[in-house]
Amino acid sequence: MNASMKMQCHTICILVLLFVVLPLRAQDDETEYRMELGAGLGLHTGLNDVNSKLFGKSQFGGGVMARFLLNPRMAVKTALTYGKISGDVKKSSNFYPAQPNLTGTERLDFSAKGACYDLSALYEINFIPYGYYSGYQGYHRFVPYLQMGLGFTLSDASNAFSMNVPFGIGVKYKIGRRLNLGFEWRMHFTLSDKLEGLEAPLGIASSEFRNKDHYSFTLLTVTYDLSPRCPTCNKD
Repeated sequence: MNASMKMQCHTICILVLLFVVLPLRAQDDETEYRMELGAGLGLHTGLNDVNSKLFGKSQFGGGVMARFLLNPRMAVKTALTYGKISGDVKKSSNFYPAQPNLTGTERLDFSAKGACYDLSALYEINFIPYGYYSGYQGYHRFVPYLQMGLGFTLSDASNAFSMNVPFGIGVKYKIGRRLNLGFEWRMHFTLSDKLEGLEAPLGIASSEFRNKDHYSFTLLTVTYDLSPRCPTCNKD
């Protein structure tokens, strides 16, 4: 093979690389996915009769999640989250009488110990489109978002079960084409006043969300994209 033919072969190989391999690679890089699976670890804080501070007496919290991606701005997330319950009314700034219906100076002796289990479905909306490559769509790797939805709470400290309304904020960053790092805070408003095992210690009746037990999760999350969409399929 002479030098001219070798040059032609090299040219053909380069053209194949430019017009076949690289476009396929670009198409793979721009792939969109239907869902994310992952987990989160952080803090669980109960707002109840043993703690009245928003971030007071925080305990371990964590869970797993699945995020179903509707488009680059919206998603539906399901999360199963665990939080430890612990506290003592003797360390509370509030005074709880030993017998709510009687006057006296004797203080209630009560310690809360157990766990809270939460199953929630939340709608997420990103402030800006989320994605790895900017492109003509204007995707951003770092985005803030809002979330709200509906959930259910089970506490083994008192065998209490309640519906809850979660609301929160968060940020997420796409550290790889399919890997996402997030940080979020969710507040859950429940209809129960005995998640920690203590109900109406002052003898004041509760109604709706008033004088009820609520809780929050502050989590660092990691998720992985799954189920790629077909770019040439209709309605995918």
